[in-house]
Amino acid sequence: MKTYFDFLNDHVLENNNVLLRPLRMSDVENLIEFSLEEPELWTYSLVSAAGRGNLVKYIELAESSRLQQKEYAFIVFDKTKNCFAGSTRFYDIQPQSQTLQLGYTWYGKDFQGTGLNKNCKYLLLQFAFEECGFERVEFRADNSNQKSIAAMKSIGCTFEGVLRSHMPRPQGGRRDSAVLSILQTEWYGGIKEMLQMKMQRINNHQLQ
Repeated sequence: MKTYFDFLNDHVLENNNVLLRPLRMSDVENLIEFSLEEPELWTYSLVSAAGRGNLVKYIELAESSRLQQKEYAFIVFDKTKNCFAGSTRFYDIQPQSQTLQLGYTWYGKDFQGTGLNKNCKYLLLQFAFEECGFERVEFRADNSNQKSIAAMKSIGCTFEGVLRSHMPRPQGGRRDSAVLSILQTEWYGGIKEMLQMKMQRINNHQLQ
């Protein structure tokens, strides 16, 4: 099993459909189209990457947080479409408690609803639980973002509750945050197999 310090090294997670590798400043050009053309991707995000300047700051913050051992951001490459699709990350990493959060996830509109998210989440959860030995992976979302909450439930997350007036929104006001999670025992107790079956059904449909 990997130690926490192994976890901080460069990692590439991949299967036949998707590849995730560390997000770097050189990825500005790989993601700039989303930043300029799809600003709605950050409607519910606490950190916006809309516009070149914000995208540069977004990646700078991700790299800095990784060096400080606080977060680990990935860029997502869709192998089936042969192009970059978005980003996701581990954050609030607490090795002493064997917990972390998985979020800051976004994909371009052409990659939404394609099964890409399930492939990404499978690889990330497998890495967190099986490679690093974390006991709990937590997910949070703006409680108004029902699409995101539904996507979390579809991969096996348990809804735990709502943190009221939890965080300030970049555009003003405060948001209520929905909290969901998957435990290591749940991963081995059926969620892993459920995700494998869902991915296989998606792959079979795409081959038809």
